[in-house]
Amino acid sequence: MKPASFDYFRPTHVEEALELLADRPEGKLLAGGQSLVPLMNFRLARPDALIDLNGVQGLSGIEERDGALHIGAMTRLAELELATGPDRRRILLAAAARHVAHFQIRNRATIGGSVAHADPAAELPAVLLALDAGFHVRSPDAARVVAASDFFLGTFATALGADEILEAIALPAPQPVTWGFAELARRAGDFAISGVVCTATDEAVRFALFGVSDRPLLVEVGGSLSGRGAREAVDERLADIDVTDDLHGSAGYRRSVIRELAARAVAEAQERMRS
Repeated sequence: MKPASFDYFRPTHVEEALELLADRPEGKLLAGGQSLVPLMNFRLARPDALIDLNGVQGLSGIEERDGALHIGAMTRLAELELATGPDRRRILLAAAARHVAHFQIRNRATIGGSVAHADPAAELPAVLLALDAGFHVRSPDAARVVAASDFFLGTFATALGADEILEAIALPAPQPVTWGFAELARRAGDFAISGVVCTATDEAVRFALFGVSDRPLLVEVGGSLSGRGAREAVDERLADIDVTDDLHGSAGYRRSVIRELAARAVAEAQERMRS
């Protein structure tokens, strides 16, 4: 199928994009288009306008500012996955990005698009939740920063207002001392059935779970990185939520998978800390 007719705009500045968004409330922002365009082709989405952000200046790139790692919303996943160096925040993002579809997709897809789409099975929102990211958003009247814990509201739902654009994502200091990542998918590049991100600082260990609910979930543990403690904390959190039950796996199956993935993520984090 082909999309319904729409108007196309290609702004060059954020202010211009915001004006267009205000003028066309039924329009959609176009980043990488890897989710939006298929939805339009099946006519599950019918925006009357596309506002293409690919020509907007200042929305891409990765840089450090006062200890925080700032990532432009239009930064491609292919750029994320090529990260090298000592920054463990970047290395964790790179490891997770490599699980997203295939390189051809990652060459177009953007971190901001993944975040704004808010698929509950997506890897990057969970990583950003585990890293306590802040989302820098802007409307015609104001700019604000939304904590990752407040950003994801449900399946394909975020705290972004209808008149707002996501400009950048900031990962604060300190970096995690170590981290682990584990997911289960039917095949490499498929959407995850479930997954776990584990990060450990000197103060605490935290887990972000994805593919188990309508949004990524955060589990806080004490300061000890232990497999047994991880299983207990994750079990307790899973007992409080309605775990997703769909054609890819029952709720009971997902609970078992998450317990195992949490243990694997802990083991990886422990091994990384020893090396």
